Amino acid sequence: MRPGGIKFIDTKTKRPAEGKRPEAHFLSFDGVDGAGKSTQIGLLSQWLRARGKVVVECRDPGSTPLGEKLRSLLLDRHDISIHRMSEMLLYMAARAQLVEEVIRPALAAGKWVLSDRFLLANVVYQAHAGGLDPDEVWQVGAVTVGGIMPRLAIVLDMPAEKAAARIQREHDRMEAQGLEYLERVRQGFLIEAARRPDEIVVITADRPPEAVHADVVAAVTKLTSDS
Repeated sequence: MRPGGIKFIDTKTKRPAEGKRPEAHFLSFDGVDGAGKSTQIGLLSQWLRARGKVVVECRDPGSTPLGEKLRSLLLDRHDISIHRMSEMLLYMAARAQLVEEVIRPALAAGKWVLSDRFLLANVVYQAHAGGLDPDEVWQVGAVTVGGIMPRLAIVLDMPAEKAAARIQREHDRMEAQGLEYLERVRQGFLIEAARRPDEIVVITADRPPEAVHADVVAAVTKLTSDS
């Protein structure tokens, strides 16, 4: 049960008795930018495909025509002032489209879905770090995702200063809000992970990618073995 009495649908698709359709799992990756989400999604995707899984990778916001337009508005437009509430709702709109166009159909087809961010990111960026109420963001998210939530959110954790130093491009609108804001983001992830340890796993990301990947694989293996 989520905060405020929110109950989400289990997104592991159980194998039918005849065994014709494989199990589907939905995982999300999160953490401050620069922590290595893209790298770890790529490594896990390779690991799963080597074991015969069909994998769909997506990013939130993004991965749909509407989502990519909203992503550009939210992250690239430094010239537009966006209130935190409006910001949160725009992310939610992109996510609703992502769920209906990409994630729900993929799960129904028995595929694995790996998403670069999901609802947890809103709870952290706009609530814990941005001043909105976390439980209210969870509540809005419950409507947005229509029951679809990751079986596990993998948070790649490192100090904001170290993560920011890894970014070799112009900072987007969220990153440009400064290290103090990004450290509040980091602490928000840790707070949420402590609140729901069965749903969020924190992995230390300030290590070689191969070491981080090994911990990701261990978390995923435990998830599937416990199913």
